[in-house]
Amino acid sequence: MDRISKRFGAVQANREVTLTVAAGTVHGIVGENGAGKSTLMSILYGFYQADEGSIEVEGRPVRIDGSRQAIALGIGMVHQHFMLVEPLSALDNVMLGAEPHWRLSTARDVVRERLQALMRETGLAVRLDVPVEDLPVGERQRLEILKALYRGARILILDEPTAVLTPQETAALFITLRQLRDRGTTVLLITHKLKEIMALCDAVTVMRAGEVVLDCPISATSLDALAEAMVGRRVQLGRDAHTASAQPGAVLLQAENLALADALGVPRLRQVSLTLHAGEIVGVAGVSGNGQSELLEVLSGLRAPQAGALRLGDARFEPAHWLDPARARTLGLAHVPEDRHRRGLVLPFAAWESAVLGYHRLTRYGSRTGWLRPTAMREATAAMMADYDVRPRNPLLRSSKFSGGNQQKLVLAREAQARPRVLLVGQPTRGVDIGAIEFIHARLRAMRDAGGAVLVVSSELDEILALADRVLVMDRGGIAGELPIEHCSEAALGRLMAGATAS
Repeated sequence: MDRISKRFGAVQANREVTLTVAAGTVHGIVGENGAGKSTLMSILYGFYQADEGSIEVEGRPVRIDGSRQAIALGIGMVHQHFMLVEPLSALDNVMLGAEPHWRLSTARDVVRERLQALMRETGLAVRLDVPVEDLPVGERQRLEILKALYRGARILILDEPTAVLTPQETAALFITLRQLRDRGTTVLLITHKLKEIMALCDAVTVMRAGEVVLDCPISATSLDALAEAMVGRRVQLGRDAHTASAQPGAVLLQAENLALADALGVPRLRQVSLTLHAGEIVGVAGVSGNGQSELLEVLSGLRAPQAGALRLGDARFEPAHWLDPARARTLGLAHVPEDRHRRGLVLPFAAWESAVLGYHRLTRYGSRTGWLRPTAMREATAAMMADYDVRPRNPLLRSSKFSGGNQQKLVLAREAQARPRVLLVGQPTRGVDIGAIEFIHARLRAMRDAGGAVLVVSSELDEILALADRVLVMDRGGIAGELPIEHCSEAALGRLMAGATAS
Protein backbone atom coordinates (compact mmCIF):
# COMPACT_ATOMS: atom_id res chain seq x y z
CA MET A 1 0.00 0.00 0.00
CA ASP A 2 1.71 3.19 -1.21
CA ARG A 3 0.92 6.67 0.15
CA ILE A 4 -2.70 5.86 1.04
CA SER A 5 -4.83 8.80 2.20
CA LYS A 6 -8.46 8.71 3.31
CA ARG A 7 -10.65 11.46 4.71
CA PHE A 8 -14.11 11.29 6.31
CA GLY A 9 -15.41 14.84 6.33
CA ALA A 10 -13.14 16.85 8.60
CA VAL A 11 -11.35 13.73 9.89
CA GLN A 12 -8.15 12.64 8.13
CA ALA A 13 -8.21 8.91 8.91
CA ASN A 14 -5.11 7.97 6.85
CA ARG A 15 -2.38 10.38 5.74
CA GLU A 16 0.06 9.10 3.07
CA VAL A 17 0.40 5.68 4.69
CA THR A 18 2.89 3.29 3.11
CA LEU A 19 2.77 -0.35 4.22
CA THR A 20 4.86 -3.22 2.83
CA VAL A 21 4.16 -6.76 4.02
CA ALA A 22 6.35 -9.71 3.09
CA ALA A 23 4.64 -12.89 1.91
CA GLY A 24 4.43 -15.72 4.42
CA THR A 25 4.86 -13.52 7.50
CA VAL A 26 2.74 -12.35 10.43
CA HIS A 27 2.71 -8.54 10.36
CA GLY A 28 1.32 -6.61 13.32
CA ILE A 29 -0.53 -3.31 12.93
CA VAL A 30 -0.99 -1.42 16.19
CA GLY A 31 -2.13 2.00 17.31
CA GLU A 32 -4.54 3.76 19.61
CA ASN A 33 -8.28 3.76 18.95
CA GLY A 34 -8.78 6.12 16.03
CA ALA A 35 -5.18 5.82 14.78
CA GLY A 36 -6.41 4.72 11.33
CA LYS A 37 -5.36 1.07 11.31
CA SER A 38 -8.86 -0.37 10.80
CA THR A 39 -9.56 2.19 8.07
CA LEU A 40 -6.36 1.15 6.30
CA MET A 41 -7.32 -2.53 6.45
CA SER A 42 -10.86 -1.72 5.32
CA ILE A 43 -9.35 -0.06 2.22
CA LEU A 44 -7.32 -3.21 1.57
CA TYR A 45 -10.48 -5.33 1.91
CA GLY A 46 -12.56 -3.02 -0.29
CA PHE A 47 -14.95 -1.61 2.31
CA TYR A 48 -13.57 1.87 1.59
CA GLN A 49 -11.74 3.31 -1.38
CA ALA A 50 -8.67 5.46 -0.83
CA ASP A 51 -8.77 9.12 -1.83
CA GLU A 52 -5.13 8.89 -2.90
CA GLY A 53 -2.49 6.21 -3.22
CA SER A 54 -2.12 2.80 -4.82
CA ILE A 55 -2.11 -0.91 -3.90
CA GLU A 56 -0.06 -3.79 -5.22
CA VAL A 57 -0.83 -7.43 -4.40
CA GLU A 58 1.84 -10.03 -5.17
CA GLY A 59 3.67 -7.50 -7.32
CA ARG A 60 0.68 -6.46 -9.46
CA PRO A 61 -1.09 -3.07 -9.27
CA VAL A 62 -4.75 -3.61 -8.33
CA ARG A 63 -7.89 -1.59 -7.78
CA ILE A 64 -10.14 -2.90 -5.01
CA ASP A 65 -13.65 -1.44 -5.32
CA GLY A 66 -15.34 -3.92 -3.00
CA SER A 67 -14.88 -7.00 -0.87
CA ARG A 68 -15.75 -9.26 -3.82
CA GLN A 69 -12.63 -8.03 -5.64
CA ALA A 70 -10.56 -8.41 -2.47
CA ILE A 71 -11.66 -12.03 -2.09
CA ALA A 72 -10.89 -12.69 -5.76
CA LEU A 73 -7.36 -11.35 -5.11
CA GLY A 74 -6.93 -13.79 -2.22
CA ILE A 75 -7.57 -11.32 0.59
CA GLY A 76 -9.77 -12.41 3.52
CA MET A 77 -10.80 -10.55 6.66
CA VAL A 78 -11.98 -11.77 10.07
CA HIS A 79 -13.73 -8.96 11.92
CA GLN A 80 -13.65 -8.31 15.65
CA HIS A 81 -17.43 -8.81 15.79
CA PHE A 82 -18.04 -12.02 13.89
CA MET A 83 -20.00 -11.91 10.63
CA LEU A 84 -21.94 -15.14 11.16
CA VAL A 85 -25.62 -16.07 10.89
CA GLU A 86 -26.22 -17.64 14.28
CA PRO A 87 -29.21 -19.93 13.55
CA LEU A 88 -27.39 -21.53 10.59
CA SER A 89 -24.92 -24.39 10.96
CA ALA A 90 -21.19 -23.79 10.71
CA LEU A 91 -21.15 -25.51 7.32
CA ASP A 92 -23.98 -23.37 5.95
CA ASN A 93 -22.23 -20.21 7.16
CA VAL A 94 -19.14 -21.11 5.14
CA MET A 95 -21.22 -22.00 2.07
CA LEU A 96 -23.46 -18.90 2.25
CA GLY A 97 -22.85 -16.78 -0.84
CA ALA A 98 -20.35 -19.27 -2.28
CA GLU A 99 -22.54 -22.28 -3.07
CA PRO A 100 -20.75 -24.61 -5.53
CA HIS A 101 -23.99 -26.21 -6.85
CA TRP A 102 -27.63 -25.22 -7.28
CA ARG A 103 -28.81 -28.29 -5.37
CA LEU A 104 -28.17 -27.63 -1.65
CA SER A 105 -27.57 -31.26 -0.70
CA THR A 106 -24.91 -31.59 -3.39
CA ALA A 107 -23.40 -28.21 -2.45
CA ARG A 108 -23.16 -29.25 1.22
CA ASP A 109 -21.36 -32.47 0.28
CA VAL A 110 -18.80 -30.57 -1.81
CA VAL A 111 -18.25 -27.90 0.87
CA ARG A 112 -17.98 -30.49 3.66
CA GLU A 113 -15.27 -32.39 1.78
CA ARG A 114 -13.25 -29.22 1.15
CA LEU A 115 -13.64 -28.04 4.75
CA GLN A 116 -12.57 -31.39 6.18
CA ALA A 117 -9.43 -31.24 4.03
CA LEU A 118 -8.77 -27.68 5.20
CA MET A 119 -9.25 -28.66 8.85
CA ARG A 120 -6.74 -31.49 8.46
CA GLU A 121 -4.21 -29.13 6.84
CA THR A 122 -4.58 -26.27 9.33
CA GLY A 123 -5.67 -27.89 12.59
CA LEU A 124 -8.75 -25.65 12.68
CA ALA A 125 -11.32 -27.95 14.27
CA VAL A 126 -14.98 -26.88 13.91
CA ARG A 127 -18.18 -28.93 14.37
CA LEU A 128 -19.73 -28.32 10.98
CA ASP A 129 -23.31 -29.40 11.72
CA VAL A 130 -23.78 -27.41 14.95
CA PRO A 131 -25.67 -24.07 14.78
CA VAL A 132 -23.29 -21.16 15.26
CA GLU A 133 -25.32 -19.91 18.22
CA ASP A 134 -24.34 -23.10 20.08
CA LEU A 135 -20.60 -22.80 19.36
CA PRO A 136 -18.22 -21.31 21.95
CA VAL A 137 -16.48 -18.11 20.93
CA GLY A 138 -13.14 -19.81 20.21
CA GLU A 139 -14.79 -22.19 17.76
CA ARG A 140 -16.57 -19.27 16.06
CA GLN A 141 -13.19 -17.62 15.62
CA ARG A 142 -11.84 -20.75 13.93
CA LEU A 143 -14.95 -20.87 11.73
CA GLU A 144 -14.35 -17.31 10.51
CA ILE A 145 -10.77 -18.19 9.57
CA LEU A 146 -11.96 -21.36 7.81
CA LYS A 147 -14.55 -19.31 5.92
CA ALA A 148 -11.82 -16.99 4.62
CA LEU A 149 -9.50 -19.86 3.69
CA TYR A 150 -12.34 -21.70 1.92
CA ARG A 151 -12.71 -18.65 -0.30
CA GLY A 152 -9.02 -18.85 -1.23
CA ALA A 153 -7.48 -16.27 1.13
CA ARG A 154 -3.69 -16.07 0.87
CA ILE A 155 -3.64 -12.77 2.77
CA LEU A 156 -5.61 -12.94 6.01
CA ILE A 157 -6.56 -9.80 7.98
CA LEU A 158 -7.47 -10.41 11.64
CA ASP A 159 -9.06 -7.51 13.56
CA GLU A 160 -8.57 -7.89 17.34
CA PRO A 161 -8.81 -11.70 17.11
CA THR A 162 -8.18 -12.36 20.81
CA ALA A 163 -10.48 -9.68 22.28
CA VAL A 164 -13.06 -12.28 23.39
CA LEU A 165 -10.85 -15.37 23.73
CA THR A 166 -9.66 -17.10 26.89
CA PRO A 167 -5.88 -17.49 27.39
CA GLN A 168 -6.16 -21.14 26.31
CA GLU A 169 -8.10 -20.19 23.16
CA THR A 170 -5.55 -17.46 22.42
CA ALA A 171 -2.68 -19.95 22.70
CA ALA A 172 -4.50 -22.33 20.34
CA LEU A 173 -5.12 -19.49 17.85
CA PHE A 174 -1.43 -18.57 17.87
CA ILE A 175 -0.50 -22.17 17.04
CA THR A 176 -2.92 -22.03 14.11
CA LEU A 177 -1.57 -18.71 12.83
CA ARG A 178 2.01 -19.99 12.95
CA GLN A 179 0.91 -23.05 10.99
CA LEU A 180 -0.81 -20.84 8.40
CA ARG A 181 2.33 -18.71 8.10
CA ASP A 182 4.47 -21.78 7.64
CA ARG A 183 2.28 -22.97 4.75
CA GLY A 184 2.64 -19.59 3.03
CA THR A 185 -0.34 -17.56 4.24
CA THR A 186 0.34 -13.89 5.00
CA VAL A 187 -1.33 -12.67 8.20
CA LEU A 188 -2.07 -9.02 9.05
CA LEU A 189 -2.81 -8.78 12.78
CA ILE A 190 -4.60 -5.73 14.22
CA THR A 191 -4.41 -5.82 18.01
CA HIS A 192 -4.03 -3.64 21.09
CA LYS A 193 -2.14 -6.34 22.98
CA LEU A 194 1.55 -5.61 22.61
CA LYS A 195 2.60 -8.88 24.24
CA GLU A 196 0.84 -10.70 21.40
CA ILE A 197 2.72 -8.62 18.85
CA MET A 198 6.05 -9.50 20.45
CA ALA A 199 5.15 -13.20 20.78
CA LEU A 200 3.70 -13.80 17.32
CA CYS A 201 4.73 -11.23 14.72
CA ASP A 202 7.70 -11.09 12.37
CA ALA A 203 7.33 -7.32 11.79
CA VAL A 204 5.22 -4.48 13.14
CA THR A 205 3.81 -1.16 11.93
CA VAL A 206 2.71 1.45 14.48
CA MET A 207 0.17 4.11 13.49
CA ARG A 208 -0.68 7.33 15.29
CA ALA A 209 -3.14 10.01 14.15
CA GLY A 210 -3.47 8.40 10.72
CA GLU A 211 0.27 8.16 10.00
CA VAL A 212 2.93 5.47 10.29
CA VAL A 213 5.32 6.38 13.12
CA LEU A 214 7.26 3.10 13.37
CA ASP A 215 7.82 0.25 10.92
CA CYS A 216 10.41 -2.39 11.76
CA PRO A 217 11.19 -6.08 12.29
CA ILE A 218 9.98 -7.34 15.67
CA SER A 219 13.58 -8.08 16.66
CA ALA A 220 14.37 -4.35 16.46
CA THR A 221 11.80 -3.15 18.99
CA SER A 222 10.45 -3.77 22.50
CA LEU A 223 7.22 -3.52 24.48
CA ASP A 224 8.17 -0.11 25.89
CA ALA A 225 9.21 1.23 22.49
CA LEU A 226 5.93 0.10 20.89
CA ALA A 227 3.86 1.64 23.70
CA GLU A 228 5.71 4.95 23.45
CA ALA A 229 5.35 5.00 19.65
CA MET A 230 1.60 4.34 19.91
CA VAL A 231 0.84 7.05 22.45
CA GLY A 232 3.60 9.57 21.73
CA ARG A 233 4.89 9.53 25.29
CA ARG A 234 6.07 7.08 27.90
CA VAL A 235 3.19 4.94 29.20
CA GLN A 236 2.96 3.81 32.81
CA LEU A 237 1.17 0.52 33.38
CA GLY A 238 1.48 -2.06 36.13
CA ARG A 239 1.91 -1.52 39.83
CA ASP A 240 4.80 0.88 39.35
CA ALA A 241 2.26 3.35 38.01
CA HIS A 242 0.90 4.06 41.49
CA THR A 243 2.54 4.09 44.87
CA ALA A 244 -0.42 4.53 47.20
CA SER A 245 -1.35 1.36 49.06
CA ALA A 246 -4.94 0.49 49.84
CA GLN A 247 -6.40 1.48 53.18
CA PRO A 248 -9.47 -0.77 53.54
CA GLY A 249 -12.25 0.68 55.64
CA ALA A 250 -15.85 -0.22 56.42
CA VAL A 251 -17.64 -3.11 54.72
CA LEU A 252 -19.72 -1.70 51.84
CA LEU A 253 -20.92 -4.96 50.25
CA GLN A 254 -21.09 -8.49 51.58
CA ALA A 255 -22.32 -11.58 49.74
CA GLU A 256 -22.95 -14.85 51.57
CA ASN A 257 -23.15 -18.33 50.03
CA LEU A 258 -24.52 -17.28 46.65
CA ALA A 259 -25.79 -20.22 44.59
CA LEU A 260 -27.11 -20.04 41.05
CA ALA A 261 -28.05 -22.68 38.48
CA ASP A 262 -28.95 -22.04 34.85
CA ALA A 263 -32.15 -23.08 33.05
CA LEU A 264 -30.77 -26.60 32.55
CA GLY A 265 -29.91 -26.97 36.22
CA VAL A 266 -26.16 -26.60 35.71
CA PRO A 267 -24.57 -24.85 38.73
CA ARG A 268 -23.01 -21.51 37.78
CA LEU A 269 -22.29 -20.17 41.26
CA ARG A 270 -21.40 -22.51 44.15
CA GLN A 271 -21.57 -21.03 47.67
CA VAL A 272 -19.77 -17.82 46.70
CA SER A 273 -19.02 -15.44 49.56
CA LEU A 274 -17.09 -12.19 49.33
CA THR A 275 -16.69 -8.86 51.08
CA LEU A 276 -15.84 -5.45 49.62
CA HIS A 277 -14.37 -2.74 51.85
CA ALA A 278 -14.18 0.98 51.30
CA GLY A 279 -10.84 1.99 49.84
CA GLU A 280 -9.87 -1.20 48.00
CA ILE A 281 -9.88 -2.78 44.56
CA VAL A 282 -10.70 -6.49 44.57
CA GLY A 283 -9.80 -8.41 41.44
CA VAL A 284 -11.61 -11.53 40.27
CA ALA A 285 -9.45 -13.80 38.09
CA GLY A 286 -10.27 -17.04 36.35
CA VAL A 287 -10.67 -18.67 32.98
CA SER A 288 -13.76 -17.24 31.27
CA GLY A 289 -16.88 -19.27 31.92
CA ASN A 290 -16.17 -20.16 35.54
CA GLY A 291 -18.91 -18.01 37.06
CA GLN A 292 -17.44 -14.52 36.84
CA SER A 293 -20.18 -13.20 34.54
CA GLU A 294 -22.93 -14.71 36.69
CA LEU A 295 -21.35 -13.20 39.81
CA LEU A 296 -21.50 -9.72 38.29
CA GLU A 297 -25.11 -10.26 37.21
CA VAL A 298 -26.16 -11.35 40.69
CA LEU A 299 -24.29 -8.59 42.56
CA SER A 300 -25.65 -5.88 40.20
CA GLY A 301 -29.25 -7.08 40.48
CA LEU A 302 -29.62 -8.38 36.92
CA ARG A 303 -30.28 -11.93 38.19
CA ALA A 304 -31.51 -13.35 41.48
CA PRO A 305 -29.71 -16.38 42.90
CA GLN A 306 -31.47 -19.50 44.17
CA ALA A 307 -29.75 -19.22 47.55
CA GLY A 308 -27.61 -16.83 49.54
CA ALA A 309 -27.86 -13.27 50.78
CA LEU A 310 -26.47 -9.84 49.92
CA ARG A 311 -25.86 -6.88 52.18
CA LEU A 312 -25.38 -3.48 50.51
CA GLY A 313 -24.88 -0.73 53.04
CA ASP A 314 -27.68 -1.14 55.57
CA ALA A 315 -29.96 -3.05 53.19
CA ARG A 316 -30.15 -6.85 53.10
CA PHE A 317 -31.49 -8.90 50.18
CA GLU A 318 -32.52 -12.53 49.87
CA PRO A 319 -33.54 -14.51 46.75
CA ALA A 320 -37.29 -13.94 47.13
CA HIS A 321 -36.75 -10.16 47.28
CA TRP A 322 -33.50 -9.56 45.45
CA LEU A 323 -31.80 -6.33 44.54
CA ASP A 324 -32.75 -4.74 41.21
CA PRO A 325 -30.55 -2.35 39.18
CA ALA A 326 -32.66 0.75 39.89
CA ARG A 327 -32.54 0.09 43.64
CA ALA A 328 -28.82 -0.61 43.37
CA ARG A 329 -28.25 2.86 41.96
CA THR A 330 -30.13 4.50 44.83
CA LEU A 331 -27.93 2.53 47.26
CA GLY A 332 -24.73 3.72 45.59
CA LEU A 333 -23.85 0.69 43.47
CA ALA A 334 -22.91 1.15 39.81
CA HIS A 335 -22.10 -1.47 37.17
CA VAL A 336 -19.93 -1.32 34.04
CA PRO A 337 -21.03 -4.48 32.18
CA GLU A 338 -18.69 -6.92 30.46
CA ASP A 339 -20.33 -6.49 27.05
CA ARG A 340 -20.67 -2.79 26.34
CA HIS A 341 -22.62 -3.43 23.12
CA ARG A 342 -25.28 -5.71 24.60
CA ARG A 343 -25.68 -4.12 28.03
CA GLY A 344 -23.75 -0.88 28.21
CA LEU A 345 -25.05 1.12 25.27
CA VAL A 346 -27.91 1.35 22.79
CA LEU A 347 -25.80 1.60 19.66
CA PRO A 348 -28.33 3.47 17.45
CA PHE A 349 -28.79 6.11 20.20
CA ALA A 350 -26.88 9.37 20.20
CA ALA A 351 -24.06 9.48 22.74
CA TRP A 352 -26.02 11.78 25.03
CA GLU A 353 -28.88 9.30 25.18
CA SER A 354 -26.56 6.38 26.02
CA ALA A 355 -24.79 8.58 28.60
CA VAL A 356 -27.91 8.97 30.74
CA LEU A 357 -29.30 5.43 30.55
CA GLY A 358 -30.46 4.40 34.00
CA TYR A 359 -29.90 7.91 35.37
CA HIS A 360 -32.50 9.75 33.30
CA ARG A 361 -34.79 10.22 36.31
CA LEU A 362 -32.25 12.33 38.20
CA THR A 363 -33.55 15.75 39.12
CA ARG A 364 -31.05 17.57 36.94
CA TYR A 365 -32.29 15.68 33.87
CA GLY A 366 -36.00 16.27 34.41
CA SER A 367 -38.64 18.26 36.20
CA ARG A 368 -41.23 17.32 38.77
CA THR A 369 -43.79 17.10 35.99
CA GLY A 370 -41.85 14.18 34.47
CA TRP A 371 -40.65 15.94 31.31
CA LEU A 372 -37.05 15.18 30.37
CA ARG A 373 -34.55 17.96 29.68
CA PRO A 374 -32.47 16.95 26.63
CA THR A 375 -30.43 20.15 26.76
CA ALA A 376 -29.29 19.38 30.31
CA MET A 377 -28.50 15.81 29.27
CA ARG A 378 -26.40 16.95 26.31
CA GLU A 379 -24.51 19.46 28.47
CA ALA A 380 -23.84 16.77 31.10
CA THR A 381 -22.63 14.38 28.40
CA ALA A 382 -20.27 17.02 27.00
CA ALA A 383 -18.82 17.46 30.50
CA MET A 384 -18.41 13.68 30.91
CA MET A 385 -16.68 13.48 27.54
CA ALA A 386 -14.24 16.21 28.52
CA ASP A 387 -13.58 14.63 31.92
CA TYR A 388 -13.03 11.12 30.50
CA ASP A 389 -11.33 12.15 27.26
CA VAL A 390 -14.00 10.59 25.02
CA ARG A 391 -13.17 11.27 21.38
CA PRO A 392 -14.69 12.81 19.38
CA ARG A 393 -16.40 15.07 21.93
CA ASN A 394 -19.69 15.12 20.12
CA PRO A 395 -22.75 14.24 22.24
CA LEU A 396 -24.87 14.10 19.07
CA LEU A 397 -22.79 11.39 17.40
CA ARG A 398 -24.39 7.94 17.29
CA SER A 399 -23.00 5.58 19.96
CA SER A 400 -22.04 3.00 17.33
CA LYS A 401 -19.72 5.50 15.63
CA PHE A 402 -17.26 5.68 18.53
CA SER A 403 -14.29 3.32 18.73
CA GLY A 404 -14.40 0.54 21.31
CA GLY A 405 -12.12 2.36 23.73
CA ASN A 406 -14.17 5.55 23.57
CA GLN A 407 -17.41 3.58 24.01
CA GLN A 408 -15.88 2.04 27.13
CA LYS A 409 -14.85 5.42 28.51
CA LEU A 410 -18.37 6.75 27.88
CA VAL A 411 -19.94 3.87 29.86
CA LEU A 412 -17.43 4.30 32.68
CA ALA A 413 -18.08 8.06 32.76
CA ARG A 414 -21.83 7.45 33.03
CA GLU A 415 -21.47 5.04 35.92
CA ALA A 416 -18.82 7.06 37.75
CA GLN A 417 -20.55 10.44 37.47
CA ALA A 418 -22.97 9.49 40.25
CA ARG A 419 -19.97 8.87 42.57
CA PRO A 420 -21.05 5.37 43.63
CA ARG A 421 -19.78 3.82 46.83
CA VAL A 422 -19.42 0.43 45.08
CA LEU A 423 -18.43 -0.02 41.43
CA LEU A 424 -18.62 -3.39 39.69
CA VAL A 425 -16.55 -3.52 36.49
CA GLY A 426 -16.48 -6.37 34.00
CA GLN A 427 -13.55 -6.58 31.55
CA PRO A 428 -12.70 -2.86 31.94
CA THR A 429 -10.26 -2.68 29.03
CA ARG A 430 -11.42 -5.37 26.58
CA GLY A 431 -10.56 -4.20 23.06
CA VAL A 432 -9.10 -0.95 24.42
CA ASP A 433 -5.78 0.61 23.36
CA ILE A 434 -2.86 1.09 25.71
CA GLY A 435 -3.39 4.83 26.20
CA ALA A 436 -7.03 4.29 27.17
CA ILE A 437 -6.01 1.39 29.45
CA GLU A 438 -3.71 3.72 31.36
CA PHE A 439 -6.53 6.28 31.66
CA ILE A 440 -9.19 3.78 32.80
CA HIS A 441 -6.86 2.22 35.37
CA ALA A 442 -6.09 5.66 36.78
CA ARG A 443 -9.80 6.43 37.16
CA LEU A 444 -10.47 3.14 38.95
CA ARG A 445 -7.61 3.81 41.37
CA ALA A 446 -8.93 7.33 41.97
CA MET A 447 -12.33 5.89 42.93
CA ARG A 448 -10.62 3.54 45.37
CA ASP A 449 -8.51 6.35 46.84
CA ALA A 450 -11.66 8.44 47.32
CA GLY A 451 -13.07 5.71 49.59
CA GLY A 452 -15.03 3.59 47.15
CA ALA A 453 -14.96 -0.18 46.72
CA VAL A 454 -14.18 -1.47 43.23
CA LEU A 455 -14.69 -5.06 42.07
CA VAL A 456 -12.85 -5.80 38.81
CA VAL A 457 -13.51 -8.95 36.79
CA SER A 458 -10.88 -9.41 34.08
CA SER A 459 -9.58 -12.25 31.95
CA GLU A 460 -6.25 -10.39 31.69
CA LEU A 461 -3.93 -11.45 34.52
CA ASP A 462 -1.69 -8.44 33.82
CA GLU A 463 -4.65 -6.18 34.52
CA ILE A 464 -5.54 -7.96 37.76
CA LEU A 465 -1.93 -7.74 38.96
CA ALA A 466 -1.75 -4.05 38.04
CA LEU A 467 -5.00 -2.98 39.70
CA ALA A 468 -6.03 -5.24 42.56
CA ASP A 469 -5.21 -4.95 46.25
CA ARG A 470 -6.35 -8.53 46.76
CA VAL A 471 -7.44 -11.20 44.30
CA LEU A 472 -10.19 -13.82 44.29
CA VAL A 473 -9.82 -16.69 41.85
CA MET A 474 -12.92 -18.45 40.53
CA ASP A 475 -12.98 -22.04 39.28
CA ARG A 476 -16.12 -24.01 38.31
CA GLY A 477 -18.42 -21.46 39.91
CA GLY A 478 -16.70 -21.27 43.28
CA ILE A 479 -13.96 -19.28 44.93
CA ALA A 480 -10.82 -21.39 44.53
CA GLY A 481 -8.69 -19.07 46.65
CA GLU A 482 -7.96 -15.55 47.81
CA LEU A 483 -4.53 -13.90 47.84
CA PRO A 484 -3.26 -10.47 48.91
CA ILE A 485 -1.57 -8.76 45.99
CA GLU A 486 1.90 -9.12 47.50
CA HIS A 487 1.51 -12.92 47.28
CA CYS A 488 0.21 -12.86 43.70
CA SER A 489 2.04 -13.82 40.55
CA GLU A 490 0.88 -15.18 37.21
CA ALA A 491 2.10 -18.62 38.28
CA ALA A 492 0.27 -18.54 41.63
CA LEU A 493 -2.98 -17.33 40.07
CA GLY A 494 -2.61 -19.81 37.21
CA ARG A 495 -2.40 -22.70 39.67
CA LEU A 496 -5.64 -21.60 41.35
CA MET A 497 -7.32 -21.08 37.98
CA ALA A 498 -6.37 -24.66 37.12
CA GLY A 499 -8.11 -25.98 40.24
CA ALA A 500 -5.22 -26.21 42.73
CA THR A 501 -5.95 -25.13 46.29
CA ALA A 502 -4.41 -22.04 47.83
CA SER A 503 -1.47 -22.82 50.10
